[in-house]
Amino acid sequence: MSNASKSTLVVVGGGNMGAALVGGLLAASTVDTSRLSIVEVIEARRQQLRTMFPAVNVTGDIPECEAVVIAVKPLDVPAVVARAVACGATRVLSIAAGVTIATLEAAAGDHVAVVRAMPNTPAMVRQGASAIAAGTRASEVDMEWAGSILGAVGTVLRVAETHLDAVTGLAGSGPAYLFLVAEALIDAGVAAGLSRDVADALVRQLLTGSAALLAGGEQPADLRARVTSPGGTTAAGIAVLEGHAVRTAFIDAVRAATERGRELGRS
Repeated sequence: MSNASKSTLVVVGGGNMGAALVGGLLAASTVDTSRLSIVEVIEARRQQLRTMFPAVNVTGDIPECEAVVIAVKPLDVPAVVARAVACGATRVLSIAAGVTIATLEAAAGDHVAVVRAMPNTPAMVRQGASAIAAGTRASEVDMEWAGSILGAVGTVLRVAETHLDAVTGLAGSGPAYLFLVAEALIDAGVAAGLSRDVADALVRQLLTGSAALLAGGEQPADLRARVTSPGGTTAAGIAVLEGHAVRTAFIDAVRAATERGRELGRS
């Protein structure tokens, strides 16, 4: 393959997160469409991806390339990294949960820059929160490159690898915590006498509007205080939540998810 036709970037794994990244990259014009490839081993999914991204090369094997994003199951990562490097990749960005930089670098060998990342599912609507950690051979330019990839689908922060498990416990698992809150609030609205359709619509807009207020930069405690008049309805509800140690429950949930991430990394 000539350099003119060599893929600048290959996304290996065409699942939800891989597809979200490709969609974001195309929308942001981060990568030339003709130099972008998606690798997906399942034929039915390849057909779906070709329909979603008709201008992108979708294939079942890694083509000759310059850089690769690894979005496959953790157990498959070492073999995929080794294959990508054999196909010319000199940069590897992994979004596989629990796969350490040491494991990635052992598979990649010398002279390959490795960056490990943890994105979350809101990346599918380009509202993701991702963290990246540099491998031992990753330069500032490599980190800027990784940031540009994930920045196409949301916010990117840099952390030490030792903090990535905490990122997983907070931001990676966090959407599920909020969806559980949404479920509980809808049920609470029904219990208070609302129809489920009305409760559902109210809760969806409640969370969307509250997120917009948070995005304005004010502190959560200040926003909460603004809604909580002394002796009012909100104060009564907050007192019940505090009495049930909801704050502590969230802290414990993040701690448990963080520890589980460490266990998966060790295994």
